[in-house]
Amino acid sequence: MDAARLERAYHEEATRIRAALAARLGDVGLAEDAVQDAFIEAIEHWRDGEIPVNCGGWLATTARRKAIDRLRRARASQEKLALLAATMTDSWDGTDTADDELLGMIFACCHPALPRESQIALTLRAVCGLTTTQIAAAFLVAEPAMTQRLLRARKTLRAAHADVRVPDPDQLEGRLAEVLAVVYLVFNEGYLASAGRQPARRDLAAQAATLTRLLHRLMPREPEVLGLLALLLLHESRAATRFDGWGRLVRLGEQDRTRWNKPLIDEATRLLDQAIAMRSPGPYQVQAAIAALHAQARDYESTDWRQIRLLYDRLQELTPSPVVLLNRAVATRYVAGPQAALAEIEPLAPELDGYRLFHALRAGLLTGLGREDEARTASERALALAGNPAERELLARRLSF
Repeated sequence: MDAARLERAYHEEATRIRAALAARLGDVGLAEDAVQDAFIEAIEHWRDGEIPVNCGGWLATTARRKAIDRLRRARASQEKLALLAATMTDSWDGTDTADDELLGMIFACCHPALPRESQIALTLRAVCGLTTTQIAAAFLVAEPAMTQRLLRARKTLRAAHADVRVPDPDQLEGRLAEVLAVVYLVFNEGYLASAGRQPARRDLAAQAATLTRLLHRLMPREPEVLGLLALLLLHESRAATRFDGWGRLVRLGEQDRTRWNKPLIDEATRLLDQAIAMRSPGPYQVQAAIAALHAQARDYESTDWRQIRLLYDRLQELTPSPVVLLNRAVATRYVAGPQAALAEIEPLAPELDGYRLFHALRAGLLTGLGREDEARTASERALALAGNPAERELLARRLSF
């Protein structure tokens, strides 16, 4: 069996198949179980190297069959069983409804009956295809605890009879904050993976941008949707320069800005201008404004750090967080020097001791102050906490000097 090809098929097909099944069944948990069953069968049947030409079609058909088997064994949900059986002859290879089905599954995972952490965890599992181990690591909890959280979330959705579809327009606004947060997390996981062998998941990042465009189409006058879309496009405009030819992470200050995608930057800027004109500021608009200042700077040194620091102050007012203060300290470094920035982040240590970027920034500030031994200790702590291979390589490279 070609393990790499199976892994690639999983990343490319699993989310689409899950979303299509969930849309037909109205049950995210059952769809997830059926897709998992299908991939287990793929491992067993493809062991001898006889991999079908159309992996996606084989997996979709197998997942449908597995869902029917589960429903038959349960002797329940006859309506779901009939509905699924009726779609057995449908073609699932088209993409006309795939995005809408995926967006519907995200709204289901973000159901108000679930607490925020469960919404995020379930979406990372059902939409992004992350393993329970990876999600547990992201939440800094034990794997058995995360398994139970996911099981409770699925049971809650079933009990709430959650629809796996995009809500009606009059219900959209109340569900929007959770959905935007989750879509942004999907993008972040694609932009820089929290764990695994791949440093980035371009499919997830592109998926998140597509979903945000769909949200914009549904809610064209919603400023935070505009803000998130602008933010994602600004990040995407730099995607080609984030890794070098060896797959190593390239820091923002060292990226080749001539290779940044100017049409995406221009589009994002127009979207942000539209959002700002609505005079209803929100955190995604502020983050997009920060990203726009980076995109418009001729080089890293000429970035308008004072304005960025002011924007982080505004972001802290809207969404108070030690991570926002940590990011503000990066601007402080260029406005007032490393000593002032270090003084800002030291009080954050109790809350951010388990956060790799806290120690990475602290190491850089200590280096700037000539405190090399302390900087090395901080870098070692950051390396111990980093799960992304490209981040680990970058931190290890720093330690080698």
